[in-house]
Amino acid sequence: MSFENILYDKGNAVARIIINRPPYNVLDIKTTSEMNVAFDDASGDNAVKAIVVTASGNKAFSAGVDVRDHSPDKMDDMLANFDKLCYNLLSSEKPTIAVVNGVALGGGCEVAISCDMVIASEKSQFGQPEIKVGVYPSVAVALFPRMVPWKIALELLLTGDNISAAEAKSIGLANVVVPEEELDTAVEKFLARLTDKSLAILRATKRAYLRSLDLGVKDSLDTLEDDYKNDLMKTEDAVEGISAFLERRKPVWRDR
Repeated sequence: MSFENILYDKGNAVARIIINRPPYNVLDIKTTSEMNVAFDDASGDNAVKAIVVTASGNKAFSAGVDVRDHSPDKMDDMLANFDKLCYNLLSSEKPTIAVVNGVALGGGCEVAISCDMVIASEKSQFGQPEIKVGVYPSVAVALFPRMVPWKIALELLLTGDNISAAEAKSIGLANVVVPEEELDTAVEKFLARLTDKSLAILRATKRAYLRSLDLGVKDSLDTLEDDYKNDLMKTEDAVEGISAFLERRKPVWRDR
């Protein structure tokens, strides 16, 4: 599998999709299309337990979507590919992790926050500057109200100002923020906390989480109780995990 605008590799239970258009890793139609192809491959590979999205260089995760792709003749194709990418990352049954080193602006910020978790270097910045050029960021408009407080969401959307990685962590848009020189080590340590788990249970937990998002508490509990009995507890690894705990041994996952 070969690509022009991204790098893609798999190993140690992790698939890495790397935007490879330095220095600013601008997202054009071809790039997002290639990212979707790589995502589909990672999703279908049972050896992969986590999907990482990152970028080449140290200036930018991505400075956003190519402005030229907002032209009337390209806009439909651009939005279809970009929205599909963000939804793929959001709805993936496997954990998705953005690794940000540098700016994540506009569409770059939207891709990062579409991932389940974000690990960033201290020098990174996040922002949605679209309002400054007379448009709004549709993915961020949909996601911010679900991720950060109302007033902060509107401040980010209506001013278009950037925030630091530390600020992103303080409002819940980033999980881990470390000095740039410690980023690779922090990523590997974080991934190890996921890849030592059962793929079957990772998937079941992510499915349950997504299903509960738009349900009231009672409906969510009823749905999850049914899933717990009829999905989760019928996996080999749920039985293995409980048995291993009772027998005081490390579980041997079969990922099913």
